[in-house]
Amino acid sequence: MYDTILVATDGSDVAGVAATQAIALAGQFGASIHALYVREDEADEGGDVATTAVAERAATTDVAAKTAIVDADGPVHRAILDYATDHDADCVVMGAHGRTGLDQYVLGTVAERTLRESSVPVVTVHEETVVAEDLETILVPTDGSDCSAVAAAHAVTLAEATGASLHVVHVVDLGVLPVDGSGALLDELQQAGQHALESVIDRAEDVSSVQASLLSGSPHSAIVDYAEDESVDLVVMGTHGRTGFDRYLLGSVTERVVRLSDRPVLTLDDHEGA
Repeated sequence: MYDTILVATDGSDVAGVAATQAIALAGQFGASIHALYVREDEADEGGDVATTAVAERAATTDVAAKTAIVDADGPVHRAILDYATDHDADCVVMGAHGRTGLDQYVLGTVAERTLRESSVPVVTVHEETVVAEDLETILVPTDGSDCSAVAAAHAVTLAEATGASLHVVHVVDLGVLPVDGSGALLDELQQAGQHALESVIDRAEDVSSVQASLLSGSPHSAIVDYAEDESVDLVVMGTHGRTGFDRYLLGSVTERVVRLSDRPVLTLDDHEGA
């Protein structure tokens, strides 16, 4: 399902992790990778070193690699997305910076804008991201929205293609309940969550192993904790969801998972196919 994988590199440590992830995906799918360096300044001479390093690492695993250096004619993320379109990339892999002094991941401007605007799936990693050689366990959270359904479809296709097990979770957000609690509302939320899970389970009939869980608590924390506890190899999420205002969930659940998870996170929008 992936033939061409684009990895954006700037020669940093986190870009090295992105290269590791891109090469692992390419190896599993028999894909080629394009190592792209976006030059913002004519005096910048780091592109050759950064892209060659990725190509040399790819060669050690028999993954075909091309290198490219392009000048930014506007925002860096736009150059990345234009290159992806021009070269029919099926997936973009990139770093999302590192941790702040508060021990929280930083989502860089380039990564955030790429996630918001990409027409193909984007996999983000951090310096401490655990990269698996093969996808064996895939996690897809669902909230029953159209975008989470697209994410679920993509996760199912990935699981079918790789033989990975699929974990599906729905998190009942306890923060929306009244202070004094409401049994009726909780029951309604749990029923909606169970329906969302069953919808993905029905779609995943050809997946070798499916595990569904109804969780509760803060959605992003529950997803991050589950991914770590179950040692998942990839989290697949949509960038929209049920906000009530038809706006990006970036800044909310998805962004927080991207910021905090020590697992690679693949995000995609609801106009993307599986």
